[in-house]
Amino acid sequence: MAAAALARLAAALLLLSAQVASEYGMLHVVSESGVPKGKDYCILYNPQWAHLPHDLSKVSFLQLRDWTSSLLCSLSDLPAGGFSNQIPLVARGNCTFYEKVRLAQGSGARGLLVVSKEKLVPPGGNKTQYEEIGIPVALLSHKDVLDIFRSFGHAVRVALYAPSEPVLDYNMVIIFVMAVGTVALGGYWAGSHDVKRRYMKHKRDDGLEKQEDEAVDLTPVMICVFVVMCCLMLVLLYFFYDHLVHVVIAIFCLASSTGLYSCLAPCIRRLPFCRCRVPDNSLPYLHKRPQVHMLLLALLCIAVSVVWGIFRNEDQWAWVLQDTLGIAFCLYMLKTIRLPTFKACTLLLVVLFVYDVFFVFITPFLTKSGNSIMVEVATGPADSATREKLPMVLKVPRLNASPLALCDRPFSLLGFGDILVPGLLVAYCHRFDIQVQSSRIYFMASTIAYGLGLLVTFAALVFMQRGQPALLYLVPCTLLTSCAVALWRRELGAFWTGSGFAKDLSPPPWAPAEGPQPPKDVDVPPPQQPAGEEPAQSPLSAKQSLEPATPEKDTSLAGSSPKSAGGDQAQPGTSA
Repeated sequence: MAAAALARLAAALLLLSAQVASEYGMLHVVSESGVPKGKDYCILYNPQWAHLPHDLSKVSFLQLRDWTSSLLCSLSDLPAGGFSNQIPLVARGNCTFYEKVRLAQGSGARGLLVVSKEKLVPPGGNKTQYEEIGIPVALLSHKDVLDIFRSFGHAVRVALYAPSEPVLDYNMVIIFVMAVGTVALGGYWAGSHDVKRRYMKHKRDDGLEKQEDEAVDLTPVMICVFVVMCCLMLVLLYFFYDHLVHVVIAIFCLASSTGLYSCLAPCIRRLPFCRCRVPDNSLPYLHKRPQVHMLLLALLCIAVSVVWGIFRNEDQWAWVLQDTLGIAFCLYMLKTIRLPTFKACTLLLVVLFVYDVFFVFITPFLTKSGNSIMVEVATGPADSATREKLPMVLKVPRLNASPLALCDRPFSLLGFGDILVPGLLVAYCHRFDIQVQSSRIYFMASTIAYGLGLLVTFAALVFMQRGQPALLYLVPCTLLTSCAVALWRRELGAFWTGSGFAKDLSPPPWAPAEGPQPPKDVDVPPPQQPAGEEPAQSPLSAKQSLEPATPEKDTSLAGSSPKSAGGDQAQPGTSA
């Protein structure tokens, strides 16, 4: 598996090297009419034409020549006096970037700005053309051109530069803490909840909480169906983004409010006040007469999701609500969805590994725009009429003060799938730890491996300067680490099939013995047996000698075989 992962990584690097080189730079504009303060605008340039200096103080300001009425594709498009010591501003279209910049350089221009009404694309060429041209060429959006003329007029001087950006933005630290914390907490909660649910049935005194939260086991068929649905949904979002994005937002509001309620309910139930119930009624949900404090919690969770839904595009603070709801959603899903065996874990992670790599690295060669389907859907298409963003990500705004924050998205993103998929493996490891009494070594190892994989993802993001499929690094780290721990402990067979869940352990101290027990102060003599024969054992005592005691009214799991219930037979063990 390690060799296959390295091969895929090498292929991904080759695909990346085949892309047209491009970098973001800045266009600093000042007015010739005496306005003291200038302004920066984002440009996209190709360093293979000419490099831009990093320091604005070392750049000469040149006159910007508005020549947008021309496409600059032939000698007839040149002005009479040329562009001596000027930077012409021309329209995009009808000819290649090389033809435009060759004419501009021949007429004395010191640079070329091409105005684009579409999404900015790298101004490409071939190696021979790059060697012939010695002036920079960059693309500037039409919206920024209108802002320049509106703010400074047509008499302006400009300078092109590419400021150095910090290697790592501090928001990566925040995303790292949120992601690792969610995986660790979710895996711990899911494992503990699942084992305790098997040992006892909590007695709750209100109608809503009488329904025990049941985990959903993912079978191989369900995993395959899930991945196919993910592929279809991603493709549909790519082609019909504006029609489906609001549906996804509505689903997120509903699911995240449910997740927030599930996370806060255990804490609210401990509160000593507002335990009275609502009066008798025939309304849906309320006819079960829930406690007042649980009803207030449900209303609060709905209100939080509604507030986010209304103000979701407020960049200053709405991301805090989105991350809070997203973490609650992930914790709820980790508690609800369960992988019964390491075999199922491996199938899910490997299939989604291939899915992630394909839609990030392969799809740019299959789309007309040359953009990745995954990245374009996650960040929102540039031609989207709604300008909405999918909420299924953790997002934190950039914290550095670099001018380049104007160019790319002002947020760093991490998809929920990059938390949930490895988190399901971490939850499985915690359940296995509890059942085989391994001092949570599987849980700790898989959580640390997830953190290291996330650090590798961030390093690749900084090195390649483009969106990365996080599962490309997280899946090998977590799977290989879990396998290594199982091999080291010589438990790979039990870990692979989940048969460790059927291991006979000593009964917990709270588990009552099965059947009626005689009083302690009464001596019950053993039955008389014929000489030469072994004492006969009653069926009840024979059962107790082979099986650990289970709680009263929960004996259905005690006699199940190791293969029953997906190999997750409940056995007494240490509490979480």
